[in-house]
Amino acid sequence: MTLAAERPQLPFTRPNLLDLAPFYEVLRREAPIAPVITPAGDPAWLVTRFAEVRELLGDPRFGRSHPEPERASRISTAAVQEGPTGDYESEESDHRRMRRLLTPAFSAKRMRLLSGHVQELVDGYVDQMVAAHAASPDGRVDLHAQLAFPLPVAVICRLLGMPEADGELFRSLSDRMATFSGEDANEARTEFGRYMAGLAEGKRAEPGEDVITDLVRAQAEDESFGYPEMVRLCVGLLFAGHETTVNRIGLGTLFLLTRPEQWDALAEDPDGRIDAVIEEIMRLGAPGDLGLLRYAHTDVEVSGVTIRRGDALILSINSANRDDAVFADAETFDPDRTERGHVGFGHGPHFCIGASLARTELRAVFATLARRLPRLRLAVGLDALDVRTDHLTGGVRSLPVTW
Repeated sequence: MTLAAERPQLPFTRPNLLDLAPFYEVLRREAPIAPVITPAGDPAWLVTRFAEVRELLGDPRFGRSHPEPERASRISTAAVQEGPTGDYESEESDHRRMRRLLTPAFSAKRMRLLSGHVQELVDGYVDQMVAAHAASPDGRVDLHAQLAFPLPVAVICRLLGMPEADGELFRSLSDRMATFSGEDANEARTEFGRYMAGLAEGKRAEPGEDVITDLVRAQAEDESFGYPEMVRLCVGLLFAGHETTVNRIGLGTLFLLTRPEQWDALAEDPDGRIDAVIEEIMRLGAPGDLGLLRYAHTDVEVSGVTIRRGDALILSINSANRDDAVFADAETFDPDRTERGHVGFGHGPHFCIGASLARTELRAVFATLARRLPRLRLAVGLDALDVRTDHLTGGVRSLPVTW
């Protein structure tokens, strides 16, 4: 191949919402670490094969910070994953502090308490779907607007300790930060920072049982932990706990309803099949067309490629999870497969701290839909869906269903 000379530009064209660009299979086979141009126009390495993605996710020689931030390649014009984050000198210690601060929010106790709330929310949203279906002249209901979208917003508001009345503001800021809009995306991030600072002051006066209160207490104990880092943590929780979950609900619905035999099997045995279905959704669901951004903190040799200090890497989780060397018939949605160990939640020190929360939400959504709406089906064809192409996580703007 002549990839070194060509440097193809991301994102690659996908045939539809559920399939990746066929070029990823070529890259996995012939150039698993390939030079590319990011959507922002900068050089980077694209890592596509499972073995290398998993290895580099856990490699301490790569991080989210950059030794010379002003010279770093940019991945996009969204404010959520634009370029390097954090301080190069203290990234490792800052990361340990972040995990220590956030671990209590995702403890077994809090997840048990939250799971009941999640189920109540799902039941309420499905009730609204049933009412909307009965009132609709054509029997169509927008599952995106009435379930996939509001659920993660409500859950993350509860987790962070934000007033539910601010959910719409929260949703708007999240959407703007993850849209490839450059100036407006960064303005949204600034607005979010101001909002979080005001919320933190309220928690300082009236503490609660939530993440913002935990972070305010940490600020009181450590003067080096200021608002910028707190906002960065909250943006990360917002993005991982809201946008990606919205899209996994939408993608999971599409995978199941475009394969009626899989939906029927889940409807016949929701308790027995739900966990395997969720893991397959996490493996095969591909929100967005990019990947996780890392920067080399030293020169590294990987799979015959020399990656120089400061080089950007895009670790394609989507491609890694479809590697035929690891998963038999990797492109096939098959909850009964024997292979596990996908990297849908990452791997190593940066393994998604909210994995248990995501599984809790997805389990409640799909088990409830399977029990209550066993005849659920898509109301439009896959090609007729309104897909977001200007957004970091992609997904749909609406998901019409009926039953």
